[in-house]
Amino acid sequence: MATEATDGGFIELDRVEKVFDVRRRTGLLRRELRRVRAVDSISFSVARGEMVGYIGPNGAGKSTTIKMLTGILTPSGGRLRVAGIDPSRERTRLARRIGVVFGQRTTLWWDLPLIDSYRLMHRMYRIPDGRYRENLDRCVELLELGALLDVPVRQLSLGQRMRGDIAAALLHDPEVLYLDEPTIGLDVVSKVRVRDFLRDLNAERGTTVLLTTHDLKDIEQLCSRVMVIDHGRLVYDGSLAGLHEVGESERTLVVDLERELPPIVVPGARVVRVEGPRQWLAFPAAQSAAVLVARVAAKCPLVDLSVREPDIEAVIATMYAERADGADGAEGADGADRGERAVS
Repeated sequence: MATEATDGGFIELDRVEKVFDVRRRTGLLRRELRRVRAVDSISFSVARGEMVGYIGPNGAGKSTTIKMLTGILTPSGGRLRVAGIDPSRERTRLARRIGVVFGQRTTLWWDLPLIDSYRLMHRMYRIPDGRYRENLDRCVELLELGALLDVPVRQLSLGQRMRGDIAAALLHDPEVLYLDEPTIGLDVVSKVRVRDFLRDLNAERGTTVLLTTHDLKDIEQLCSRVMVIDHGRLVYDGSLAGLHEVGESERTLVVDLERELPPIVVPGARVVRVEGPRQWLAFPAAQSAAVLVARVAAKCPLVDLSVREPDIEAVIATMYAERADGADGAEGADGADRGERAVS
């Protein structure tokens, strides 16, 4: 019998793989079998109560990983445990301990009012009445769902449905919450509301959160740890600050001068743009902004200044470009790629 994870991580993957067989016709009597490694020997652990960002481009293997963690897909190899449970072998048992939100798919009943979906989940998960009411009231208030409870799900906008799905995933007090694009389709105000809600949930209840998203503001504002997956392989696991260092990212000092001057020349920075009395100076993200500000202030008459943080998306794009260059060289050396073909 599986036991609760105590010594290791609450979520543990050890050299996990997922291979899909894709067949296509290449002639009248010929078919080509292509084995695609969607996830390629990934290992990581997540501690109870951590909030971790899991990011990468389309097709990198993010959603496949999440589906294996929920038991929807069975790994082709390796070992995977969530709270000591093998998801593919004990999917029903695990379902009571996890919540899942897939941005492009809903767990709500399409033709029923939103509140009826919640009532059905109340019975399905056998949630105690008092706990159900407390959780529902909290989600309705914080996600502003009150006016939507009697509206059929099919009439909700994408942003409204996303908020409804997040509430549905939390009614049974899951210990783990998997979020796949949870802010897709939300306006700026709704995104802030959802982020605040998730931050409070993690802080107050210690809910473990694994977040995949293309909106990197979600990662910046919610996660102290980020994992980057590329072509099914884990290429980075660490802090946001460390990610900037790996990607050689830069911050920008925006300086407003009293009058128009030639480009400012100071050690440790370079001018990347000049518009009248305003100049933009790029400097390494790991470098202190205070030192640079002091150097500029000692040399030029300042009116105002601000520091702009680096764009994580650009950092990751740089990482992908570097890996692509390396992969091209590797393929030229060994003639192999991640797709293994056989003809039958």
